[in-house]
Amino acid sequence: MAHNPPVVTRFAPSPTGFQHVGGMRTALYAWLWARKHNGTFILRIEDTDKTREVAGSREHLIESLLWLGIDWDYGPNKPGPFGSCIQSERLDHYTKWAQVLIEKGLAYPDPYTESELEAFRTRAKVEKRPFLYRDHRPTSFETWDGTKPLRLKVPAVKRYTWEDAARGTLSAGEEMLDDIILIKSDGYPTYNFAHIIDDYEMGVTHIMRSDEFISSTPKFLSIYDALGFSYPTFVTLPPILRDDRTKKLGKRDGAKDILEYRTEGYLPEAMMNFLALIGWNPGTEQELFTTTELIETFEIDRIHAAGAALNEEKLDWMNKQHLGKKPLTFQTNYFIQALPPQTKQLPGYAPEIATKLAPVALERIHNQLEIKIAGESGEYDFAFVTPTYDTALLRFKQDSTAADALPRLNHVHTLLDPVTFTDTETIKAAIFPYADEVGRGHVLWPLRVALSGRERSPDPFIIAYIIGKEETLRRISLACDKIRG
Repeated sequence: MAHNPPVVTRFAPSPTGFQHVGGMRTALYAWLWARKHNGTFILRIEDTDKTREVAGSREHLIESLLWLGIDWDYGPNKPGPFGSCIQSERLDHYTKWAQVLIEKGLAYPDPYTESELEAFRTRAKVEKRPFLYRDHRPTSFETWDGTKPLRLKVPAVKRYTWEDAARGTLSAGEEMLDDIILIKSDGYPTYNFAHIIDDYEMGVTHIMRSDEFISSTPKFLSIYDALGFSYPTFVTLPPILRDDRTKKLGKRDGAKDILEYRTEGYLPEAMMNFLALIGWNPGTEQELFTTTELIETFEIDRIHAAGAALNEEKLDWMNKQHLGKKPLTFQTNYFIQALPPQTKQLPGYAPEIATKLAPVALERIHNQLEIKIAGESGEYDFAFVTPTYDTALLRFKQDSTAADALPRLNHVHTLLDPVTFTDTETIKAAIFPYADEVGRGHVLWPLRVALSGRERSPDPFIIAYIIGKEETLRRISLACDKIRG
């Protein structure tokens, strides 16, 4: 699909701290669309509201995007031909376009004090009508010297209708149109004005934004009209809902900062895959995508209109699938890195044992947080320390006794003594014929308890391979001694 002019998208967050998955999805969709068309993706920092800025937010934002795998062509660390990508460093750009509006008679300094404005609001409330600044517009305008807010003289009060690439035809009415502030008395522009100037100067062709901006779009369009700018393509994204779909996901509903997912051990490619499918349908049954596949497949017209739920069970599944495609060395390091300190401090802990334990443990977990929790609960202790357990646990059935297990454990010890523990199957081959002859449960149950000390654990062949021949034989002997008393 050819585009003229070339596709330019942007992600323009405010540095206010928390990086919600919704914002990251907006960035992702904008990035995918630009990369799909060999276009330009811009990271712009909208920091003109200094009262909301949180120290360190910009660095946190950049770290979040880079972790997810989103890069940019121009950004806070890379100015473009249009200048800085940080709004607080672009104040002269907004002043220039403000003067254009003043010369057109479409902007004027606010002559009222805050107390006068409050009186207007109070009167509107008493008269049970909405407060509109345009109802109090002065008949003549002072010269703007930058000490007072500069307001738009809204060009036309009308109902606006526009096309949205994801939603189709949208409209909103006159009630949203007013003489809004363009530049505040502190010299900083408002969001309403600054983002339009920046998008125009940066050549942005497609604007991805959440549905909360639909009602405000007439305000934006009135500024485009006043400046004589053509409209970009608007792409409204669906809200991300709570898992029960009852409301939009927010901090109070357990929404996480994106880097919390990194802390919990989710892979960035799994997170990207997951975010892409919250509100977008590839049109096929495919659910697992590489980054390249997402870029090739992504289409704006397949973005949903309805809200999409954040289902972390699906994320867990995706992470497990992506992890399974990684090299064995990566998987092993992933597991070992997540083991809690208490596991690594066990007296028998050794990296070579953890390496053999890794693939077994990864069969049951979805992320590193689960590994940490399992380690803290002692689930992996059997691999590193001699288990303690009650002798009664060695009984296979209620009508048997621990003593019944003694000859079977002794025989297993004899069978394994000459075996080289090269892999699980070698160990199994040495024991299984005997287990089939005597009864699998009667042999394998006490063997597994002797090796793990647990009612539930991996099968005894796997445990034996993990802990090695010497330790396996030692634990079998200890179980026999325990039975003898």
